[in-house]
Amino acid sequence: MRVADILEVEGCRLIEPSFADLTLDSCTDYLFQIRADEARLLVDENEEVIALALHDRRGWHVASFLYRDPNLAIIEYFEAIGGEIYQERRETWASAVREYYSMELLETTSPALEDLRPGRVEYIRDLLQEVWGDRSGELCLDCCCGSGVGTAALRAGGLRALAYDNDPTLLALGLSKGRLLPSDTICIDAREADRYITDAPLGIILMAGQIYPYNASLWQDIITTLLDLTDETLVTLGTEEEATMVESWCAGRDTRVFENRRDPLYDRWCCVSRCESPSNQRSGL
Repeated sequence: MRVADILEVEGCRLIEPSFADLTLDSCTDYLFQIRADEARLLVDENEEVIALALHDRRGWHVASFLYRDPNLAIIEYFEAIGGEIYQERRETWASAVREYYSMELLETTSPALEDLRPGRVEYIRDLLQEVWGDRSGELCLDCCCGSGVGTAALRAGGLRALAYDNDPTLLALGLSKGRLLPSDTICIDAREADRYITDAPLGIILMAGQIYPYNASLWQDIITTLLDLTDETLVTLGTEEEATMVESWCAGRDTRVFENRRDPLYDRWCCVSRCESPSNQRSGL
């Protein structure tokens, strides 16, 4: 479902320049520059405000409040205009917002060169089957998803996937090839994923970039953020040394490292980590 469809308008634009900017309170200030003649407030199933649409002579301008709160002045501005109130499930709106920015990225970014080797999706799917068995219907976060090779394998195995990466060219490639779905793809810094994503049962990072002493802290931030969001996490790497390093970051979890010989070039070493007391609430996007 598109953003415009939910708000029942012919067309609109989100005022935040990118998905990553949806957390910025400074974006809210722009709304006061709009000389609105019509307004629509969107609330979720709990009647919490998740968006405000304002119309002027240029069209509809929409602010999303999924990841920041509207201030009182904005609500008073809406009331002064005398607008209408609409209601939609929060996840339906979040999916529409993800699709909006994914399509914008696809339209404005030149895709990277194809990076999918023959058979790799099948190798990954087989690895996931070994590690998790049949988890059909469960949600898995594909962290540092690149062009969506892991996401394609997850979907082929019956799982739901929410993919994120900070490289727009790789995301554009995955979206153009259909490996990534616009409504389930986000361009963000993986170190800040917990600002945009709620807990999930499963998480993966496939073929994490080479980890050296100079970039270990960056990868530690990425991986520990994913660990905090997921009950069961799989990280694949190129060397045993890297896998052992990742294992050391999984304190308080049941963790094992093993060698994966399916593909000698990718995903050679695996670190699998599980919460000792998994949450029963990790099921939504």
